[in-house]
This record gives sequence, C-alpha cells and structure tokens, in this order.
Amino acid sequence: MRYKLTFVVGLALGYVLGTRAGRERYEQLKKSARQVAQNPAVRNTAETAAQQGRQFAGKAYHVVSDKVGDRVPDSVTDRVRSLKGRHDGTGEDDWGTSNT
Repeated sequence: MRYKLTFVVGLALGYVLGTRAGRERYEQLKKSARQVAQNPAVRNTAETAAQQGRQFAGKAYHVVSDKVGDRVPDSVTDRVRSLKGRHDGTGEDDWGTSNT
C-alpha cells in the first residue's frame, strides 16, 4: 500500500509541476515546430520526398499488377482505380503538398 501511495503522490506532484511549466514549454515547442515547417529548405525536401514516394508507389503498383494479374479481387482493383482517379490536376495531393 505504501508503494501505491508513493506512486500516486509522485504522479500528482508531477502533474502539478508539469502543468505549471508545461504550457510555456508547449508554446515554445509549437513555435519552433512552426518555424521549422515554414522553412523553405524543409518544405522543398518534404515535397521532394513526397514526389519520390508517389513515383516509387506508381512503379511498385505496375510491378505488382503485372505479377499478380487477374488474381486481385475486383473490389481492390476498383478501389485503386478510384484513388488514382481522384487526382484533379490542381497540383496538390490529399496531404496538401504540391506535386511539383
């Protein structure tokens, strides 16, 4: 019982101390993350990685579809076609990143 009480007291103390310093630290981390995310070098790298991922996924799709052929259920084939057809040419994907 003593260990449970010590744990609960420690948890409560950690919570109280964490909430006092937590909000300021949270705001600092949020500001830093926003600055990093808005950095042009980071954005370009993320967009390049997303574009390469889409290219590799497209190649993998063709390789797999050539090997699997007609053994894929129609429901899966229809779903893939619908996902491929969702690209409307606006230059953005579902994640809000550009395709350029």
